[in-house]
Amino acid sequence: MIYKVISKHEFRKFIDALVRSNTSFGPRRVDTDSNAEPVYQFQPVTSVEDVAFDYSVTKSSAKHFFLPFREELSRFDIRDGEWEQKINYNSDPVVVIGLRACDISALNILDDVLLNGHFPSPYYLARRKNTFVIGFDHLPMADCFCKSMNHHTVPTGFNLFCSDIGEDYYLAINSSKAFNFLKEFETREPEYEDNCRLVERRKEVSNGFKTHIDVTGLPAILDIEFDSPVWEKWGAKCLNCGTCAMVCPTCYCYSVDDSFDTDMKGASRQKRLYSCNLVDFAVVAGGHNFRPKNGDRLKYRYYHQHRGFAENANQQICVGCNRCGRACLAGINPKDVINDLRMEKESCMKCVSSSPDKR
Repeated sequence: MIYKVISKHEFRKFIDALVRSNTSFGPRRVDTDSNAEPVYQFQPVTSVEDVAFDYSVTKSSAKHFFLPFREELSRFDIRDGEWEQKINYNSDPVVVIGLRACDISALNILDDVLLNGHFPSPYYLARRKNTFVIGFDHLPMADCFCKSMNHHTVPTGFNLFCSDIGEDYYLAINSSKAFNFLKEFETREPEYEDNCRLVERRKEVSNGFKTHIDVTGLPAILDIEFDSPVWEKWGAKCLNCGTCAMVCPTCYCYSVDDSFDTDMKGASRQKRLYSCNLVDFAVVAGGHNFRPKNGDRLKYRYYHQHRGFAENANQQICVGCNRCGRACLAGINPKDVINDLRMEKESCMKCVSSSPDKR
């Protein structure tokens, strides 16, 4: 890692040159919500004026640059009773500006699953390696709990990370590509005062969290409370819409569909993001549904997020951004669910249902 300091004026020149010569995306204000608060999304940018450097949070995460909602895995050409499969792993270079620390942590988690697992995804690899990631620190939202999940800072997963230290940015340069890009612009070595301002900025960010969740021993609590009535309580509210998984920066469940062209001369195999909250997620051949109840499906998602499965090395994959809590139409918030589980454990409430017979 190399550290530099750059003035904000010079940094804007750097960003402007970068986005004018590359396909780029950054936070842009696209609307206002019901409370008259601005709504931001990652949108195409062609100049530095398009980038909202002071944005709060985007409604959906940057995950979709790496895991599109729908992507074609392969094409099939059918002629004279024979078929030929075509697969394309190529991905054009892209610059993504303004990712928060928790969003970059989410990418690191996806890397563990989709790159470092037993079956790496070449589609994800192509996009990840061809995306130039610029991160920014920020003061936390009132309802995010990244600090509780230890994702309010991030040491890797980016090309360039910028910390606001007043009139300058303190840059963490994590790739040769970023270093070479910055050669054309005026930067300097950090001085003692810059380091002090960085420490104060990190304290300001850390102390700015207003929402805290006690996740101590949470995986064990989830095991103990597998049959908890909490799941029935919150499952009764769930609308099975899957919105939480779509805005989540780490949900990666998907389905695969095969479709034929109308002229029957070709076909395609497509992957699309899915959600374990959807009613047919656990339906198997023969029509049996292993998770027919809302509470069962909601519980499955929380177990994946906060207990972990084998494919993600049993780590918790929630980064605390609380996008799911803000987007949920039924008002289901991770803090409330987790607090209910912890309260039940501590009060030793008697379970209202028993585990199925394992014989």
